[in-house]
Amino acid sequence: MLKLVYFASLRERLSLDSESLEQPEGVTTVADLIDYLVAERGEIWQQVLQDAQVLAAVNQEMCDFDQGITSGDEVAFFPPVTGG
Repeated sequence: MLKLVYFASLRERLSLDSESLEQPEGVTTVADLIDYLVAERGEIWQQVLQDAQVLAAVNQEMCDFDQGITSGDEVAFFPPVTGG
């Protein structure tokens, strides 16, 4: 089971803060997971998760979308963080 977490504006746009998902067959990277969610859930998911500025973390470590994932991992998505 994967734990998916959506932060800040992503959470607001998707109306979802977190969920558990059985790891789909063939989904082995963050990019695969994004492709799966977009294919299953449609346009708003595409707009949110395929935005070039979306960041990801696996098990609370920032990562690229080619990062591998396995059952039991937490995958988090969030917009870029700005500071001042």
